[in-house]
Amino acid sequence: MHRRAKNLSDVDIKRIVEILDGWSTKLTWNLLIDEIAVRIYGRYTRQALFKHERIRNAYFLTKKNLLRDGGQIGPTSSPEVQIARQRIERFEAENRRLESENQRLLEQFTIWAFNASAHGFDYELLSQPLPDVNRGQTILRKKLDSN
Repeated sequence: MHRRAKNLSDVDIKRIVEILDGWSTKLTWNLLIDEIAVRIYGRYTRQALFKHERIRNAYFLTKKNLLRDGGQIGPTSSPEVQIARQRIERFEAENRRLESENQRLLEQFTIWAFNASAHGFDYELLSQPLPDVNRGQTILRKKLDSN
């Protein structure tokens, strides 16, 4: 019987997306699951990974880029050049993913701005700073001062 892997945290999701940023060979959900098991020490199902939008979008973007580029890193004249090429391709993949995520966030912001305007919220109201967080420090200080 297999033990259930821990829930994916934001850090785990970030690490999985970074794995996809550096992916340079054939990509399938099963290959990704195997790589995650090696690097994160947890075995997740395709459905569990697919549920997270950042992972899902990074997977399909990587798959699309691999199909466009032929899916393999070409031969080079030296190991140093190959390492440099892999770094460049990883940075380019990360950049494409971040641009895609940024575009989705801009679209979400546009929707929120429209809905806020439609409900009578103005720029000044929406731009007010967040209130300070009270974590009970004053209550504790009062107790200490009264002793």
